[in-house]
Amino acid sequence: MKNWLKAATLAAGALFALNTAAAEKVRIGYWSSGVSLGYGTVLENKDFLAKRGIDAEFVHFPDVNAPIKALASGSIDLAFAAPLAGVFSSAAQGVPIKIFVATQPADVQFVVPQGSPITSLDQLKGKKIGMSPAGSSVAVVASTLLQNNNHIAPNEFQLIGGNESRLAQFLAQKQVDAAALRSLTIAQLDELNVTSLGNFADEWKKMTHSDAVPYIGVGAVRSQLIDEHPDTVARVIAALRDTLAWGKSHPQEVVALLQKNANLPKHDAEVYYSRWDSINRVTFEPADIDTLKHQHQVFVTSGTVKGDVPDSLYNDTAYRAAKSIH
Repeated sequence: MKNWLKAATLAAGALFALNTAAAEKVRIGYWSSGVSLGYGTVLENKDFLAKRGIDAEFVHFPDVNAPIKALASGSIDLAFAAPLAGVFSSAAQGVPIKIFVATQPADVQFVVPQGSPITSLDQLKGKKIGMSPAGSSVAVVASTLLQNNNHIAPNEFQLIGGNESRLAQFLAQKQVDAAALRSLTIAQLDELNVTSLGNFADEWKKMTHSDAVPYIGVGAVRSQLIDEHPDTVARVIAALRDTLAWGKSHPQEVVALLQKNANLPKHDAEVYYSRWDSINRVTFEPADIDTLKHQHQVFVTSGTVKGDVPDSLYNDTAYRAAKSIH
């Protein structure tokens, strides 16, 4: 029995050493604001990636489009919650990147200050509308919806760009007439009294005559990494999935992490957790890919994104491999 225990202990030690030695360095970038902040904080401060054999180096970006530029320059290997519109534009320009998972559905609302004379979206022509900066997925989806559902061309309103807290401030100070804000932001800001004119999901369904919900954030990766090491990306996906599942079942821990590491007030952290499932995804099923392809077609038709992208942009090799990782 002692010899068996000794052998088992040695085998376990050898396996641990092997896994440690096999840990692969992956540089992961994300926008340190919006919905990606909370999920990224949990991913970064828990050991899910390490448990999957990934030695992660996290890179934070203050600008929503910066992760795409970093992928193009090779300064990071992959990004989650990368702005979909930016990925489309970069891929159309020949940047060697691939989408490997869909991560953020568009849980966004068009709102006006409470008491505003504006009561419908078609009244936004010629108005100042606050939203994420030009080129972001929120800005592109918003422009597409306004153009297709309300006949308001991109040059028929003034886009005032900023992060969520800045946009809320603009609304409160009446510096904008309306804003496209994440439902999370609206829920976090008790003092922000707004009236919703519509949300992205309903407006998208109205425009496309489908039940699909558009995405604003995706996982994007350098083509070389997923082409040569799909197993590495599969293990990253497994870790993303682990993070999502753990967060769902550990409310108090998530709230504590967001308070300590993301500097969120307790109320904001609790609101973020309450929408954990509605703002975060780890999926790349055929239906998701079809939705992304449809989004690209709509964006191009509307003129908000220029250029075709190859079908190879949607690489589900790693996602399918990750399904066998338990």
